[in-house]
Amino acid sequence: MAALISRVGKRLRRIIQRPGSIELTRYEPLVPAIEKLEDELAKLSDAELTERAAELREGGKSGDDELIEICALGREAARRALDERAFDVQLLGAIGLLTGHVVQMDTGEGKTLAGALAAAGYALRGKRVHVVTVNDYLARRDAEWMKPIYDLLGVSVGWIEPSHSREERKQAYASEVTYGAVAEIGFDVLRDRLVTNVDDLVQGEPEIAIVDEADSVLVDEARVPLVMAGSIDHTDADEEVANIVRRLRLGLHYETDSDGRNAWMTDAGASVVAKSLGIEVDDLFNEAASDRLPAVNVALHAHALLTRDVDYIVRDGKVQLINAARGRVAELQRWPDGLQAAVEAKEQVAATDRGEILDSITVQALLARYPDVAGMTGTAVAVAEQLREFYKLEVAVIPPNTENVREDQADRIFASPSQKLRAIEEEIRKVHETGRPILVGTQDVAESEELAEKLAKVDLECVVLNARNDAEEASIIADAGKKGAVTVSTQMAGRGTDIRLGGKDGAGREEVAELGGLHVIGTARYPSSRLDGQLRGRSGRQGDPGSAVFFASLNDELVLSNAPDIPEGINTDENGEITADAAHRQIDHAQRVAEGVDLEIHRNTWRYTRLIERQRGDLLKHRDEVLRTALAAEGLETDEPEKYKELAEKVDDSAKVEQICREVLLYHIDQLWSDHLAYLTDVRESIHLRALARETPLDEFHRAAIPEFHKIIPEAAARAAKTLVEAEITDDGIDLADAGVRRANTTWTYLVHDNPFDSDFEQTLKKVRSLIKRK
Repeated sequence: MAALISRVGKRLRRIIQRPGSIELTRYEPLVPAIEKLEDELAKLSDAELTERAAELREGGKSGDDELIEICALGREAARRALDERAFDVQLLGAIGLLTGHVVQMDTGEGKTLAGALAAAGYALRGKRVHVVTVNDYLARRDAEWMKPIYDLLGVSVGWIEPSHSREERKQAYASEVTYGAVAEIGFDVLRDRLVTNVDDLVQGEPEIAIVDEADSVLVDEARVPLVMAGSIDHTDADEEVANIVRRLRLGLHYETDSDGRNAWMTDAGASVVAKSLGIEVDDLFNEAASDRLPAVNVALHAHALLTRDVDYIVRDGKVQLINAARGRVAELQRWPDGLQAAVEAKEQVAATDRGEILDSITVQALLARYPDVAGMTGTAVAVAEQLREFYKLEVAVIPPNTENVREDQADRIFASPSQKLRAIEEEIRKVHETGRPILVGTQDVAESEELAEKLAKVDLECVVLNARNDAEEASIIADAGKKGAVTVSTQMAGRGTDIRLGGKDGAGREEVAELGGLHVIGTARYPSSRLDGQLRGRSGRQGDPGSAVFFASLNDELVLSNAPDIPEGINTDENGEITADAAHRQIDHAQRVAEGVDLEIHRNTWRYTRLIERQRGDLLKHRDEVLRTALAAEGLETDEPEKYKELAEKVDDSAKVEQICREVLLYHIDQLWSDHLAYLTDVRESIHLRALARETPLDEFHRAAIPEFHKIIPEAAARAAKTLVEAEITDDGIDLADAGVRRANTTWTYLVHDNPFDSDFEQTLKKVRSLIKRK
């Protein structure tokens, strides 16, 4: 009875501390059974071990017996290949992945190995697995690192990266386990959707996805669209307008709202702009100036709302966006074309090509393609409800192999950012004198460089890791645990490298451990508690000593944007530090508000994109039939019988006319889908005003989108028939280019820096408020 009460009490404590998560206690008895097989498997030769793994492919075991065999074989393969014997908790992590969960494992607990064992297990079940990473570096590193394990288990493995050719990608996807960054996998999906020959497809049908840094990919980046675009023309930004807007001043010529998402001209600003353009003020808002006002608005957005070294950096003559969740350059990410060009004009760099969006897919929709998804991360419990709501995934918490002894100190809160910064400098100086390594997590590039400059002035040298030098991140992070090291970094999520006490080789570990281990300092609370946890988690790895403390100010951006009404009667000491509980509650409240806003944006985005994804799925089924099925002119209808006769005479039964018919029909299907996306974008941008008429914007969006979609397939067939009837026949066949069937001569992929959707009500209020203030 006492044992039962203890178990129940333990479970209740876990539930209270980890809401939204489940336990893997049902699988804990498997660990001793796995251990019993160790001596037996150790006696096998490498070839015999591979052969025993192959027996799993034949389906000889199932249920718990299969899980035991997979984990035992994986542990033995890791011991031989990497000289690493998987911890019991790593085996539990692998079991959690193999049973379709998102497993939470602390930083440094060996997620990479657990993921590899699970991926090999799925492969031995006959499934093709994509291990989805947050960046290209980790995809290649993990695939090469884990390859010896896969080889011993007889499982093929590959990886993809941006430099890979189509053939290299096909070869990588032909492997049983393929590692790839989420963006690269998504871009390959988009490329496959535009092929006109089945032999050009690089991906097979999606089966299993194991997502590394699952909370970052499945939640933070879920609404980010991956875009395939094609060159249509080259349009430079309006440099005249950029130069005019550059002279405008906040408070006099324009205003912004409190959350920094909207900017609008005042009467004085409109007057300056109109005079500079040589037109009357009233004409600026008339149809006669319809080509100038949008340019002014987008240039104002670039000028007023986007900040260099915070939202983007300028490097190698290019504007490169910064991923706010990671504080690093977002490769191939850009704003929608007009805004991208406006920022380029603002910074006076060469404009990049713009074009027509051919197709796009959100990260959430990309992962929804997989019948089975599992994931691993260090901070999943905080988003357990979202993972359940959007993906029907449950979080399983894996206990650490060694108890965490890190000291998490209470936040230190100051009245002003300047007082906070002085306290941070003093904290760094004091801890550095002890010899302990220090990791400082900042909010953005500008802050990291400003802090580094201030430290240099008092002879405190540091290494800076931010979006400017993220190529060297692995080596910088690996040595951040050396005695006396001071590392200043932007967001640590997705860095993928552990900080070992004593440095990457661990040679000075004991000395650093005796000093107290790594000390982590946060210069402000992040908009998400998970990001706070990821920074803290860099200290205390594998039972190491360590500590973490966050500094905050009641005038930090987090507070001003989400909870600006500061309680009265909060006193400070002579250094500006606040100890009152009310200040701590205010910071916590601001963070909860920020998390709530982000969740609502996620929900609202998904409400609108679900219909688009269903329509895309239906159209892709039809497109795939066209791609794979025999097609002849008879399948293309025309309302004019005499022209149909002419068409039939042009197109014979040869395989080459066959392909011509296919290319023509696919061209029109793809073009109409591109037009449909553009139409839906226009609808989505204007739909919020329907709320003023007490209409439900989402319902109105559906009413507009559904009838238009149903026109695509019949219209594509009609256009294809017309194209073939009117096409000129030459000795080489039908001249399709002359008939207007011209695909983009250049295509490229990029991420759109998400312009988050507020709630419909908030959007409407902002538009109305903007109109009122402009009047």
